[in-house]
Amino acid sequence: MSTHSPETTALVVPAHDAEVVPLAGAGAFRLLADGAATDGALGVNRLSLETGADGARPHYHARCSEMFYVLDGTASFLLGERLVTVDAGGLVVVPPGLPHAFGAAPAATTDLLVVAAPGIDRFGYFRRLGRIAGGAETFAALLPEQERYDVHFVDDTLWRSVRAS
Repeated sequence: MSTHSPETTALVVPAHDAEVVPLAGAGAFRLLADGAATDGALGVNRLSLETGADGARPHYHARCSEMFYVLDGTASFLLGERLVTVDAGGLVVVPPGLPHAFGAAPAATTDLLVVAAPGIDRFGYFRRLGRIAGGAETFAALLPEQERYDVHFVDDTLWRSVRAS
């Protein structure tokens, strides 16, 4: 029995249609699909980071899982109390509630495909991160939006210690 209905359509996002949000240096988010575009099924972005650059401070998501597929380079992850390095072709899946952080590994760049499910409208969050990276907004201004974007920041001394070196 098919579950396809005539009203169902596929989402197609050609590369040239993806919104690009510049980050520090040559880093960037490529916004591919937000929760609204997928009826809340998932959200997808591609994140390119320069050598050793941070991707996200320690945080957790209360309502969604997050998948990272390393397209190129090497990424460093904090997963709870564990530090993990993942090379191109590797996959990381973070369940709801698990504090995590990520970035390009020291002396490496990385290119990540990031999928969050279920999807929420988080493109506004990524745009704000771009403004923060560009100096047009402060990180403190983002803190009241943690519930809206389901990004709850936590302090982690392990991540701070390895990323500061």
